[in-house]
Amino acid sequence: MSFEQRIKHALDDQELGRNFRGAMDFLQQKRKSAIEDEALWQTYRAFGSDLRQHVVAHLPELLEQLEQNCQKNGIQVHWAEDAGEANELILNIAQSQNALKFVKGKSMVSEEIELNEFLADHQIEACESDMGEFIVQSAHEKPSHIIMPAIHKNQQQIADLFEQTIGCHADANDVDQLIGIGRKVLRQKFKEADIGLSGVNFAIADSGTLCLVENEGNGRMSTTIPKTHIALMGLEKVIPSSESLPPLLHLLTRSATGQAITTYLNLIHGPRRSIELDGPQTVHLIILDNGRSDIAEDSELNATLKCIRCGACMNHCPVYTRIGGHAYGSTYPGPIGQVVMPQLKGGEGHTELLSACSLNASCGDACPVEVPLPSLIRTLRTRQSLKKPGLEAWIWKLWAWLNTQPKLYRAALKLAPKLGLYRTIVPAAWRRSRSVPKPAKHSLHRMMKEHQARD
Repeated sequence: MSFEQRIKHALDDQELGRNFRGAMDFLQQKRKSAIEDEALWQTYRAFGSDLRQHVVAHLPELLEQLEQNCQKNGIQVHWAEDAGEANELILNIAQSQNALKFVKGKSMVSEEIELNEFLADHQIEACESDMGEFIVQSAHEKPSHIIMPAIHKNQQQIADLFEQTIGCHADANDVDQLIGIGRKVLRQKFKEADIGLSGVNFAIADSGTLCLVENEGNGRMSTTIPKTHIALMGLEKVIPSSESLPPLLHLLTRSATGQAITTYLNLIHGPRRSIELDGPQTVHLIILDNGRSDIAEDSELNATLKCIRCGACMNHCPVYTRIGGHAYGSTYPGPIGQVVMPQLKGGEGHTELLSACSLNASCGDACPVEVPLPSLIRTLRTRQSLKKPGLEAWIWKLWAWLNTQPKLYRAALKLAPKLGLYRTIVPAAWRRSRSVPKPAKHSLHRMMKEHQARD
């Protein structure tokens, strides 16, 4: 299904529209309620923005420091240039232990590299333990939101899904019962798992510590019960020090779920020590590039890597809130997806996502670390148009030339309305869903001159 077809399908789905409208309104209100002092919030935003830009500017040094300190803590560090290398590293670890079952905490990077599908091809089961991820995995779907994967489903749909896949009838009005059904299945998965895999919210360079934030406890279960823990992170998740963690958590939790702090804050320093009663015997950290180092070197686009994956840009995007995440057909949907996906290795086919933006700037205003999303989208659109010379490129060249020729420019303003030339300039895709604007009888310049003459 093409991007255009997916959008039309989403717009025609009235139940999907209701689900998203209710969820987005709720999340926007929760975030608003969590920000009690607007001036203090803006101070935190500025700090977070500067800190994340510092990280982007010093990635090589910080990553080397992270590697050294993780190794001192007993964490085995691996580097993956792309999705293929990351998957092979994980497979090698699994095969070295004859592992057949994974239990996974939430990890968007594992979605990015399509790890579940890769492991399934090698007869290894990977069970998602985040409740939202568990739901979409049971439905054979992809996450529709980077923080709340099953946000596109309502309670009745989830109840019906559990009855079909688990065989348990549940009252759709009883959320606790629905969650209980899922947890009963997952508890057994935790016991059976050979390897636990998680994402990384932040990796602290000066101490070699991995930070995970969550609300369900599944992340803690995934990283402590199995004998082996594999942490998978994009290389931009590194931060300099423990002191930089609290401000970023302040920004992340309020923007993502409207909470002052999440229920669980996990700080992982390494494998189980002799004096400890639980925890994995082995910890691996896989640091994925997949195009990120190229982004870091691009002065116009490196602000992309400031993102802390809170999802606030999606929650406030009028396009995303109408069509949901699946319409984008990408790992990362919404405004951040429009910027990230075309830049990742293997993401060249996602340049069409750039057209799903009205440049209303809501995403930029919502971002807790001031990622300039509207500016990044415009830059990528410009580069895309330059790569594909055609009618649009010639129109813009003509426009640029015309604007440097005053006499011709004024003549064109007079002739265009009379000849109907404006109709040929307005793109067909735009005309299909909008009324073609009618130009004024007189130009703004002429009307201003007439107004000044009357005065």
